[in-house]
Amino acid sequence: MSGSSSSDPVTLYQQDSGGVTYRIPALLYIPHSSIFLAFAEKRSSPDDRDAMYLVMRRGTVKPGGVQWEQSIAVRRAKLPDHRTMNPCPLYDPTTETVFLFFICVKTNVSERWQILTGRNAARLCYVTSQDHGKSWSPPKDVTEEVLSRDLKNCATLAVGPGHGVHMSSGRLIVPAYLYYVHSRICGLPVPWKTKPHSFIFYSDDHGGSWHSGTMLRKQKTGECEVAEVACSNGSDLLYCSARTSQHYRAEATSDLLSMEFDDAHYNKSLCEPPHGCQGSVVSYQPMDVHQEEDQVDGEDESEESCLKRRALSWLLYSHPTSSRKRVDLGIYVNKSPLVPSSWTRPWVINEGPSGYSDMAVCQDLHAFACLFECGKDACEKIDFRRFTVEELLRNSSKP
Repeated sequence: MSGSSSSDPVTLYQQDSGGVTYRIPALLYIPHSSIFLAFAEKRSSPDDRDAMYLVMRRGTVKPGGVQWEQSIAVRRAKLPDHRTMNPCPLYDPTTETVFLFFICVKTNVSERWQILTGRNAARLCYVTSQDHGKSWSPPKDVTEEVLSRDLKNCATLAVGPGHGVHMSSGRLIVPAYLYYVHSRICGLPVPWKTKPHSFIFYSDDHGGSWHSGTMLRKQKTGECEVAEVACSNGSDLLYCSARTSQHYRAEATSDLLSMEFDDAHYNKSLCEPPHGCQGSVVSYQPMDVHQEEDQVDGEDESEESCLKRRALSWLLYSHPTSSRKRVDLGIYVNKSPLVPSSWTRPWVINEGPSGYSDMAVCQDLHAFACLFECGKDACEKIDFRRFTVEELLRNSSKP
């Protein structure tokens, strides 16, 4: 086992001399048991087409830090003749079940080939665990169930990557995206009309059935994560943060009943490097929910609306902070999520090459954790770091 203190990063996955690489981190925290599950893809090289299967490390929070067990392969999360990609876990506390979503893509079939031909080679699957990741169920394929009528126009799809969420209502939500074929000629897709769109799918019966929400259609958006924003008047919202190639992050919110994202916009406070990068978002409920002094009189909502509905949650967002390349992973904070302009300037937790990341909230400990790609080229290793609310506030700058 290996341990880590609350602020020192520890390397959980390391590229070896033979080229074996670990990418696409996904992090889950299980409260009460105080256990972290840290997932990644194991690849024979950094290339997407060389993904093999998912790996996982279990970490238990101890007085001196987190004690990590050795890496194990999640062998159940696989279909024959497919590579497994995009880990996306979530935890249902009601049934004490860990869901691990992922996609299985036909061996040697690239994403580009699927987009050009309009022939989807990806399957949407999940496995479950009742013992905090010690054992897993056989995989279940829910591709047809989730996509339904959209499947015929789906060139390819993926979940997350990152994590799903358990809502206060009990609803389970998984972030995803697909390349949608908007136009065909003689049965073949028009390449420039095949566009990526983020969406979510959800379950209201603890995973017994799954249903798709609407896509973010206004912008071309890809990898995404979601978080619940609790509001003072009870009209809680689902916040979505999505990757784009348009220099800025896309944001959208949805009423929890409708599951429709109809206010998507680019947030110029949150930059994207060329071609974009995956990022992570989580919601945190501060101990003192009366944050009037932190609320911003924003141009995005009327004064009357703000008086009726005030956010009781904070949002945290992790992402490379440069608009030129994937470097300097930062943590942004928004104490007023109803006002898009109120993100803080980032607290850089990893200087130098930085890639994908995933965060987890330890609400019972009032702390956070981040699992992120870093190293000499951002594919060298995946590190884990914990930090407290006090450390976050001490290092956060005003908007």
